[in-house]
Amino acid sequence: MSEKEFLDLAETTLNKIEAAMDRLNDEDVIDVECKRSGNVLEIEFIDNGSKIIVNSQAPMQELWVAAKSGGFHYKRIDGAWVNTRDGSELFAALSDLASAQGGARVTL
Repeated sequence: MSEKEFLDLAETTLNKIEAAMDRLNDEDVIDVECKRSGNVLEIEFIDNGSKIIVNSQAPMQELWVAAKSGGFHYKRIDGAWVNTRDGSELFAALSDLASAQGGARVTL
């Protein structure tokens, strides 16, 4: 994948995550605020101040996630963002991480 293709895909993915979090906030599932600065998406859980950070790493062609439970790297494989260590999928993992940090069951 070219760098431009990666950056376009990463941008689309970050937009999707932000839109899903905004929707969950609007539906009163969780109290969350998203802030975007370039290739970095910061998701803050208002009730406890914890954060999940998702950012793209163009040189590695990965998305990186930092959460209370640790840091995770996702590479695009067969049309999905896959954890480079355990093979989990990005949106499923983010659902679990947001559920743990937000205090309510979240599905992205």
